[in-house]
Amino acid sequence: MKSISVFCGSSEGNDPEIISTAYQLGEVFAKRDIALVYGAAKIGIMGKVAQGVIDNNGETIGVIPKFLQTKEIVNTELTELIITDNMHDRKVLMYDKSDGFIIIPGGFGTMDEFFEITTWGQLGLHTKPIGILNINGYYDALIEQCKVMVQRGFLKQENLDAVVVDTTIEGLLEKMNNYVPLPAPKWLNKEGL
Repeated sequence: MKSISVFCGSSEGNDPEIISTAYQLGEVFAKRDIALVYGAAKIGIMGKVAQGVIDNNGETIGVIPKFLQTKEIVNTELTELIITDNMHDRKVLMYDKSDGFIIIPGGFGTMDEFFEITTWGQLGLHTKPIGILNINGYYDALIEQCKVMVQRGFLKQENLDAVVVDTTIEGLLEKMNNYVPLPAPKWLNKEGL
């Protein structure tokens, strides 16, 4: 993987382990020559990941819709800043520029991005790996809820298994590099979408 989108919070939250791990993720990206694709902010967990990349001379690609440009503090040290017309265009562009996706702690926006990109994978619209970096148990409840979806018949186990999970950066990247995509659903006619 040469580029990875990281979906995460524009707030820092209150867990020092999450904050330090976010920065370490950026360091690892820079050392492995993986470009960071993210929401362009200098604040929050987003900003910590980006700073880890920037401090280690890595590549950062920030993508932000113009209506948020004045509300979020845009990082001025980015390798590339792309301004989109809206949130949907932002997500599509982040998808296009990425070889994989990682979620680290965040709120509703992070959940929106995670569920949209996993749904696209489930529908066969992409075959890129999706990873959850479960820092300090942050996503334990989400993972359990996904298991409930399987148990209640609303999600196939193979689709849940397609999302890789680890508690360490190196472990997650290893799993993502070894990811084998599911075959596209037979019932899906991609040209008709």
